[in-house]
Amino acid sequence: MGMVKRLFFTAVGLVALLGAVAGIKALQIRRMIDQGSHFVPPPETVTTAEIRAESWESVITAVGSLAAVRGVTVSAEVPGKVARIGFEGGGRVRAGDLLVQLDTASEDAQLPGAEAAVALARRDLARADELQGLGIITVADHDGAVARARLAQAQVDDLRAARAKKAVRAPFTGRLGLRLVNLGQVLNAGEPIVSLQALDPIFADFLLPQQELAQVKLGQTVRLTSDALPGELVTGRVSAIDPAVDASTRSVRVQATVPNPGERLRPGLYVTVAVVLPGRRQVLTVPATAILYAPYGDSVFVVEGTKSGEGGRVAKGLVLRQQVVKLGEKRGDFASVTSGLSAGAVVATTGVFKLRNGQAVVVDNSLAPPFQLAPRPREE
Repeated sequence: MGMVKRLFFTAVGLVALLGAVAGIKALQIRRMIDQGSHFVPPPETVTTAEIRAESWESVITAVGSLAAVRGVTVSAEVPGKVARIGFEGGGRVRAGDLLVQLDTASEDAQLPGAEAAVALARRDLARADELQGLGIITVADHDGAVARARLAQAQVDDLRAARAKKAVRAPFTGRLGLRLVNLGQVLNAGEPIVSLQALDPIFADFLLPQQELAQVKLGQTVRLTSDALPGELVTGRVSAIDPAVDASTRSVRVQATVPNPGERLRPGLYVTVAVVLPGRRQVLTVPATAILYAPYGDSVFVVEGTKSGEGGRVAKGLVLRQQVVKLGEKRGDFASVTSGLSAGAVVATTGVFKLRNGQAVVVDNSLAPPFQLAPRPREE
């Protein structure tokens, strides 16, 4: 019996011990849960910007391509063998500069005889004039002498014209392309020699939808941007508007003339064109870095109750409210807001992808980046 009692009391003691340990652990877990439910994460540090009403230029944007004001592929008008090449590919030439000289040996050989025939025909005509004055020859004989003199001169002119056509010259001042002929090559009539383009000024051709046609007038300013000139803006003027609207696309072709003194713009280059319209419009602007893009809608985080700080001082006790917005045109570092915000609202502008609705934040604008409508990359 004594042994049984000892085992019984031992078992009871173990159960009591296990119960005490379980109670302590349960109390610790409950305390941890209570602490977790009352835990407040530290506030996130953000930079902010105020939604402002600004006046933007009214523009119509389009894509287009550049074309030379004057461009031609220079070719041989008559067949012949290349005797001389007077240009280098890619160089500049002036109107009348010799590009290619074809062989003129045949014309050079025939010309002295033809000129001698002209001299003889003129002397015969002079004698015929004297004889007709004396009544020795008839009018018909005199007319024959006149015809022979004119025919001889025509033969000389024909040889000189043929020789001149074998001197291929630049029809206007411009920039040459790649050389397409070689010395000694026999060219056929119309065979290309080199491309010649006048690049200053240059045309920008683009299409506008028919509903925009009434707003576009001759002489309006256009601004061009291109990947070929990163960060640069080129200005020109609307110089021509096609009188017909394309029946298939319901768009009209517009042409602008753009100064190109450095010839950095080249024909065929893709450009973005902005036609500046008269008058300005009021828009609400928000920095592009403040926008959280999502398939269900774009949004920003409004900082509730914030006040403008000075000198980058930190404001505490602020929370975020996620606000869905509708965006309009984008310019530089800004986007226009058409609905969802009002002027004076303050939004977070950094790290919006990691922010959440109702999150506590502190504002520190000491390192806030500058936002510009026409930003330019810093030169290193």
